[in-house]
Amino acid sequence: MMATLRTAAPLLALSLGCIGLPAQAAELGLAKLFSDHAVLQRDQPIAVWGTAGAGRQLTVTLGGKTATGSADAHGKWRVELPPQPAGGPYALTVASDAQTVSRSDVLVGDVYLCSGQSNMEFAVRASTNAMGATWGARNDSMRYLNIEKYSAAAPQDELKGKVAWTPLTPESVGDASAVCYYMARTLQARYKIPVGMINASWGGTAIQSWIGAESLRTFGDYAAGVAAVAQYGVDPAEGMRAEEARSEAWWRAHDPAAAAQHAWIAPDFDDAAWPSVTPSGSWKDSGLAGFKDFDGVAWYRTAVTLTEAQAKAANTLRLGPVDTYDSTWVNGVRVGGASTSWIWREYAVPAGVFKPGRNVIAMRVLSGGQGGGLSGSPDGRVIGTTDGQTIALPAAWNVQRGSVLRNLAVPPAPWDVPNSLTTLYNGMIAPLIGYKFKLVAWYQGEANAGAGQEYRALLPLLMRDWRQHFGQPALPFLVAQLTSFAGTAKAPGQSSWAELRDAQAEAVARDAHAGLAVTLDVGDRFDIHPTQKTVVGERLARAARAVAYGEKIAPGSPSPVSARRSGKDIVITFRDTGGGLTTYSSDRAIGFEVCAGASCRYADARAAGDTVVLPGAAAANVTHVRYGWADAPFVNLFSGDDLPVGTFQLETTK
Repeated sequence: MMATLRTAAPLLALSLGCIGLPAQAAELGLAKLFSDHAVLQRDQPIAVWGTAGAGRQLTVTLGGKTATGSADAHGKWRVELPPQPAGGPYALTVASDAQTVSRSDVLVGDVYLCSGQSNMEFAVRASTNAMGATWGARNDSMRYLNIEKYSAAAPQDELKGKVAWTPLTPESVGDASAVCYYMARTLQARYKIPVGMINASWGGTAIQSWIGAESLRTFGDYAAGVAAVAQYGVDPAEGMRAEEARSEAWWRAHDPAAAAQHAWIAPDFDDAAWPSVTPSGSWKDSGLAGFKDFDGVAWYRTAVTLTEAQAKAANTLRLGPVDTYDSTWVNGVRVGGASTSWIWREYAVPAGVFKPGRNVIAMRVLSGGQGGGLSGSPDGRVIGTTDGQTIALPAAWNVQRGSVLRNLAVPPAPWDVPNSLTTLYNGMIAPLIGYKFKLVAWYQGEANAGAGQEYRALLPLLMRDWRQHFGQPALPFLVAQLTSFAGTAKAPGQSSWAELRDAQAEAVARDAHAGLAVTLDVGDRFDIHPTQKTVVGERLARAARAVAYGEKIAPGSPSPVSARRSGKDIVITFRDTGGGLTTYSSDRAIGFEVCAGASCRYADARAAGDTVVLPGAAAANVTHVRYGWADAPFVNLFSGDDLPVGTFQLETTK
């Protein structure tokens, strides 16, 4: 039966190259970033850019100030207006010959770029005290812009999808980033100037996704992966062929049947004898013989018949979530693969791969030990088309067991979200180049837990990379430190989250233009998305007051300075104690450890002014002290102004 079309959901796909502004563009236009209600950074040159006919002269006007320029041979133009103080609302107008383009209700104030993963993406409507925040949200001096998620193999000139600055109202505030909003609300109330918030976040993503290629390729072993992403951007077909070769080499090294089973991708392979199943969850629950306790490889195949018009328009394959690792082919051509069970598979399919008539889709799936298989709804498996329609795939697939394989992880393609290299910088940050910012707020790290040592270098690399691209070498970075989550500790041990927190604190301490918001006391050990975002935002605002606005205040929580031996004791000295350290619910500070190399034990600890004393802890073999060294530690040490001491480790000195 011929497949039928239906309306598509919004497509989220990897860009297959640099999507520039069109050559010889005849229409006068502004970049999407300059919508009605936009906020532009005060006291900095204001760059404005867009499209026009090649060589056309144009004039840009804002707040009584004008600048002129002309479009280049590709129809692109960029003009710089002189700095302006906070003010507005203004009209932003571009005029060329008889054409005029204008944006209304534009403010000049402070612009905050908020980025990271899901705890920055977390919306106001889901936060604690959201009802009160919603009722009091109307503020015409505050606007926000949520950037659509977009992963791109090459830096983009333009943002993806609809771009609209949104004024703050009770009806609109729920869609804003909670941490970004609560920070901005606090600062706007203090300084009484317009504030714009740009939220560029994507849940579950690693920091490597957000660093530009020219920086990331210089670090560690990332050069080859960054080069592969660049190749994919220039020539998607060749990039995918190279990825298939890398992937198949891995499979042949780990699965003795891989070479023989590779023949199963062929469109003319006869799978009629394979069992049929309608996948809708783990294959262990499918009822298929041999799958109840199976961990390993299974192959899926289905076929769909397309008309000539459908085949010409088809450009995307959407398969929903897959547990856990997949490689996917259409008519024998590899179109994608992914390595995360909760990521919906949406693969761009090059023109000409889909054919009129019968089209075969083949998938190799490796379970991750929990479930296995095509775990989403059959309704979500469709072919997308260039005109926004979808073509339903058959609900039933033929399936065949492969090898039993356990404890294996297939290396992802370097453009594979959420573990991609540079692609979120390309799609969501690069289009902002030219805009100026008062500060960046960064809330990310969960995806990098387990690689804390690497993060000690990657976070400074990201800060340096963005400052360079934005042309703001002293751009303030405010880092929300990871909170507590998951494992509590009954004895000292290793902790990937503590290591990551310590890496964040070290990166900030080494940067003269960075601040840290400690969040250890507002986590939820049962939920990686704690809802108390008001406190996180307000602590970021405090850091901003010191780092971005120059107030002579401590930027945040107490920081350890030294751990020295004093007779039989160890004395840890802190700065920024807010008048002296204090402990809650006890006259002892809990969570301290003394360590002799890798062997640690809990230590008695007592707060005294700007110090914490560990009585009798100065044994000869003690090398360092630790605090809060667990994924979800129970701690009670605070500053005199109620800010928690964060996770740290410190070598002991005489």
